[in-house]
Amino acid sequence: MVEITTKVLVLGGGPGGYVAAIRAGQRHLDAVLVEERQLGGICLNVGCIPSKALIHAAEAYDHARHQAKSTLFGLRIERPSLDFGKLITWKDGIVARLNTGVAGLLKKSHVKIIRGHGTMLDGKTCRVETDTGPETIRAEHVVLATGSVAATLPSLPFSGRVISSTEALSLSEVPATMAVVGAGYIGLELGMAYAKLGAKVTVIEAADRILPLYDAELTRPVARHLQMLGVETLVNARATGLSDDGDALLVETGGNRREVTAQKILVAIGRKPRTDGWGLERLDLTMSGPFIAIDERCATSMRNVWAIGDVTGEPMLAHRAMAQGEMVGDLVAGQRRAFHKVAIPSICFTDPEIVAVGLAPDEAKAAGYQVRTGLFPFQANGRAMTLGAEDGFVRVTARADNHLVLGIHAVGEGVSELAAAFGLALEMGARLEDVAGTIHAHPTLGEAFHEASLKGLGEALHI
Repeated sequence: MVEITTKVLVLGGGPGGYVAAIRAGQRHLDAVLVEERQLGGICLNVGCIPSKALIHAAEAYDHARHQAKSTLFGLRIERPSLDFGKLITWKDGIVARLNTGVAGLLKKSHVKIIRGHGTMLDGKTCRVETDTGPETIRAEHVVLATGSVAATLPSLPFSGRVISSTEALSLSEVPATMAVVGAGYIGLELGMAYAKLGAKVTVIEAADRILPLYDAELTRPVARHLQMLGVETLVNARATGLSDDGDALLVETGGNRREVTAQKILVAIGRKPRTDGWGLERLDLTMSGPFIAIDERCATSMRNVWAIGDVTGEPMLAHRAMAQGEMVGDLVAGQRRAFHKVAIPSICFTDPEIVAVGLAPDEAKAAGYQVRTGLFPFQANGRAMTLGAEDGFVRVTARADNHLVLGIHAVGEGVSELAAAFGLALEMGARLEDVAGTIHAHPTLGEAFHEASLKGLGEALHI
């Protein structure tokens, strides 16, 4: 058996794990990364990246179909067609390029990559089953970055026509009908994409509205666009299983039972931490519900055992994992760091997109603040008009006493690209006057951020 001794062992090569390993290598520490599957984890391989490729292609196809009828500015094209197999090949090519890029970055930082299934034997030792036999790794520091898996419904186990988001990104053809169980961001992103690609989509949500983790004001434009796409949305509804012949989804809503015909049933009810199969039971770790408990430095209850990313709780976002991985890489190198989640942007790539950073008005009030808000609609933004995308707004929430910005939210086409500006404002402790005093380029969507801040001060110029 091969035995390796290293300063840092990272279990899991997703966004958090590979960043932690790179940063440790940059700090001239010996680092070993163990990954059983593809580098990049769920996000790169079967999540963030391929889903955005599918969403972009669906949007392009949908635009082309509308342009076949004519546009407001007079463009007309012949009826478009889509080679779905070529779309999937293009998507897979992007993933492969990024896989190669991650491997190159790890190599550049002198990180040793071991491919295989890793099992923790104790807080310092990991056994890895590789293609060439078992290897044992002993480390001074262990970083647990095992990620998450799709949550399941007992009545709808993944099999056959019942699929998770992973299978939804690798279908061989666009299904004629699709049921989406769960109207969170994963379900709606993929459901809207397949609706644009030509599927008849039905969404089933147990809560009383779509995207229940976002406030209702933000989600109304998305609900309007679902109707425009012909997506049927069933709220206060529960999927209970398949029909006797297996061709339909059984749904209970309003005390009634109905069948929803669907060639594919996408179950997208969330994700759960991946805590099984890698030796968690051999470690003496304090848990926080299903998650590994950590402090503000991502330290667990065991000395020199760190945990980052989805396995540590919400928000389960790649950029949170990356930030934690970067910090832990510095910590094991002896630097003093702490993780304060003041501004972790949450983005929903629906149509239109949603960006949420910090506290919504109701959340700020519940936290004890007296607030003032400023909302600026894209109907009054010149750039949005030129894009034909006037549905949506930017909203700023600030303390009433000192005008410190507490939260920034937006819904509209392309607003995901405003997330960095929103996050920076909160991270730097901006006040309404700081944003209002910053010159924003014209004509851009970002001007709505400027105008919303002016509105919060009672000094709006263009509304």
